[in-house]
Amino acid sequence: MKCVDDFRLRLGKHELVPIMIGGMGVDISTADLALEAARLGGVGHISDAMINTVADRRYDTKHVKEKLALYKYNVNNEDKSPVKFDLGRVEEATRLHVEATMSRKRGNGLVFINCMEKLTMNAPKETLKVRLTAALDAGIEGITLAAGLHLGSFALIEDHPRFRDAKLGIIVSSVRALQLFLKKNQRTNRLPDFIVVEGPLAGGHLGFGMDWAQYDLATIVAEVLAYLRAEGLDIPVIPAGGIFTGTDAAQFLEAGAGAVQVATRFTVAAECGLPDKAKQEYFKATEDDIEVNQISPTGYPMRMLKGSPGIGDGIRPNCEAYGYLLDANGKCSYITAYNREVAAHPGARKVKVMDKTCLCTHMRNFEIWTCGQLTWRLKDTTLRQADGSYLIPSAEHIFQDYQFSTEQRIALPKVV
Repeated sequence: MKCVDDFRLRLGKHELVPIMIGGMGVDISTADLALEAARLGGVGHISDAMINTVADRRYDTKHVKEKLALYKYNVNNEDKSPVKFDLGRVEEATRLHVEATMSRKRGNGLVFINCMEKLTMNAPKETLKVRLTAALDAGIEGITLAAGLHLGSFALIEDHPRFRDAKLGIIVSSVRALQLFLKKNQRTNRLPDFIVVEGPLAGGHLGFGMDWAQYDLATIVAEVLAYLRAEGLDIPVIPAGGIFTGTDAAQFLEAGAGAVQVATRFTVAAECGLPDKAKQEYFKATEDDIEVNQISPTGYPMRMLKGSPGIGDGIRPNCEAYGYLLDANGKCSYITAYNREVAAHPGARKVKVMDKTCLCTHMRNFEIWTCGQLTWRLKDTTLRQADGSYLIPSAEHIFQDYQFSTEQRIALPKVV
């Protein structure tokens, strides 16, 4: 039986171990995690989700504090359209994060950045262009376009000197989405270098409706591969979502995939940005603790642990400090839901908002525990210690277990 290490992902001149660690936002996919993947010969991701907040945490900038000070007068105003991001600060935050990461890179692998279209930031086109351009300027080796169809994203950077040099990929969940992307970007005469096909078992926001359980990753991957063959397009396809073992991964590679993207098992790696307390909650989770709900203001269903402390927490919208999900008109569905509950409970010191959540605040505070469907199996990938907690493995251990394991075996970490 073949293992993952029997295959290689070819991206231009690069020959890589066909393992890509997904880009989990708000610094959950830390630079340390991405750099380990690259050191080991695969592909790692950092993320530009809430990049100004990440810069404040990592590089001692004051973007959030100074944005709040500028717009504090508007805190109690339902109209958030005046609240704008300073594009220069967005550029600085992105550049700092990418440069600091790339300066530490070792090994033959690659480091990419995950760029989310749905971080609309009250100026969707302008802020997206700045994030993409700044990442390229700072030397990122590739960009994965996520959380949206990105029908205009190539056009935003087609004049950049690295537009044809950096590796550019797209995440889709159907052949139809891929067709739309290729058709819209045909004018740029630039195909994606890779296609991540994300299935219904993935963590976080899903590219499916609440009927997600009716879909199957292997079927969608087969459809994408057949479409590319029919069109004469040689683009690596990278399945993602629910690939829990090296054997799972090898089966996709044998079926024609170029690599696999994995994330769930790395949420509990030592290098992952989740607090250790949250990692222990992931280990303890049962299958019944995992739900797909519609509390995200983006309009996309989102998978998470139902015990996430941010669920139902009716805090005042923090758009003046954050505001990453404000649409082009300065609106967010959480604002609408919050104001409805305040109006329904006059005089209440605290309201509950069950149908939506202030995602910016709660993701920043690690209080929405997004996860893959197979998170409940994480306890079987490590050792339980005498105090009842679970041993946190290294990213290297998890990566190499994917790379070399066979017959659905999972290597347990060693106590050192």
